[in-house]
Amino acid sequence: MTATGDSPNRKTGPRLGCGPLIPSLSDSQRPLRQQIFERIRAAGQIARVQLSKELGVSPASVTTLTSELIEAGLIEEVSGPREGDSPRGRPAVALQVRATARYVVGIKLSDREHTAAIVDFAGTLIAGTSLSRRPGAMDLDTLLDVTESLLNRVCAEAGLKRADLSALGLGLPGFVDSSAGEVLWSSVLNKRNVALAGAASARLGLPVHIDNDANLVTLAELWFGVGRQLPDFAVVTIEHGVGMGFVINHRIFRGSRGLGMELGHTKVQLDGALCRCGQRGCLEAYVADYALAREATTALNWTHKDSQAMTVLLESLYDHAKAGNGAARSIFRRAGRYLAVGLANVVNLFDPELIILSGERMRYDYLYAADTLAEMEALMLNTGRPAPKIEIHAWGDLLWAHGAAALALSEVTEALLVPAREVAAQ
Repeated sequence: MTATGDSPNRKTGPRLGCGPLIPSLSDSQRPLRQQIFERIRAAGQIARVQLSKELGVSPASVTTLTSELIEAGLIEEVSGPREGDSPRGRPAVALQVRATARYVVGIKLSDREHTAAIVDFAGTLIAGTSLSRRPGAMDLDTLLDVTESLLNRVCAEAGLKRADLSALGLGLPGFVDSSAGEVLWSSVLNKRNVALAGAASARLGLPVHIDNDANLVTLAELWFGVGRQLPDFAVVTIEHGVGMGFVINHRIFRGSRGLGMELGHTKVQLDGALCRCGQRGCLEAYVADYALAREATTALNWTHKDSQAMTVLLESLYDHAKAGNGAARSIFRRAGRYLAVGLANVVNLFDPELIILSGERMRYDYLYAADTLAEMEALMLNTGRPAPKIEIHAWGDLLWAHGAAALALSEVTEALLVPAREVAAQ
C-alpha cells in the first residue's frame, strides 16, 4: 500500500505529456489522426519516426497526417535533442501539442466547497480556484449562479476571457447521465431529473459536459496520475459520500445507461441505516462523513455539537480516536469494516490491477488501517493469488476540477479529430 498527498498537477518543468499511455495496436478502431494526436499529447514531445514505430504505420502516413494537424494549428514542431552523441549532430525535430490552440475549464460542485481549474490543450494547469459554500441543496438557478461566479473567478485568475474557452466540464455528486447531460439525483440539487448540461450551456455560452464526481477523480488519475500507464484500475472516493470510477482498457466505464459503478449505493445491510439517497443499507450510510458524524452524535452523546460544521466535528472525532477514546475508535473501526466489504466486492467483481482510495476523508487512517485491509483480503475469493495493490491518494479538492477539465479536453479533442460522418458510422 502506498500513501501520497502530492498533487499530480504539473505547473513547471519540461512537458511530460498527459492522457492515457495506450500500447501500440490496442486502439486501432479510433481514427489514425486521433491516435497520432493523442500519442503526441501523451508523450509530451515525440519524433515522427518514433510515432511510426509506436503506432505500427508507415512513415509516409505519419508525415501526411501530422502535416494536416500542423496546418490545423493543433500541433507544432519543436527542436529535440541532437541525433547521435556528437554535439555537432543534426538537431532532431519533435512534435508537440500547440498548448494555446484551445483552453478548457473544469468545475466541481460539492456539498462543502466548489473548485475550478483551467487547462490548456496540452493539459497543463493554467489556473485554479475554490469557493466555499453553505450546506444544503440548491435550486437550479442558484447552482447556475454559483457556477458562473466560479467561472468568472478562474478566468480572471488565468487572464482569459470566457470566449477563449472551448468547453466546460462540470462534475457533481449523485446519479449523473453524462451522455444525456441529465442529473437524475444529486445532493447539491433540490430537484431530480434536471437537464443540467443544456441549462448550463445556455447560461454560460459554452458547450458543457457533465459527469459524476467520482468519475472526475478517475479521469484525473487516467490523464495526469498513476492510471496513465494502467489498462484497468478502480478509484474509490470517500468524501461526503462514497463513489467509484472504473477504467477498462484505458477508457472510463460508465455502464450502458451511464449510471454504473455506484459503489456507495450497493447494499451492505438489509433495512439498515438511512442513506442520503433515500434508501437504507447503502455502503456510504456507514462510511461517508455524514455517517461518521451521525454515529458520533449518538455514541458520544454529542447532540450539543449539531450546529458545528461537519469538518470540525470529524476532526474532533479523529482527535478523540487518536487520543485513545474507545467509542471514537469503534466508530472508525466499524466504518473500516464496511469499507473492507465494499472493496472486497470490487475485487471479486472486477479483479483490478490497482485500487486507488481517494478523497479528503483518506486523511483518517483508521479507514484503511492494516486490519481493514486484512479483512478485505479475507473477504476476497480465495484463489491463492495476491490482492490487488492499494494506494492512498489524499488529493486536495482541486483534483476533482482537474478531472472535470480532462472531461472537457477529451470532448473537445473528439469533436476536432473525429469527423461527424465517422462518429455516425461508429
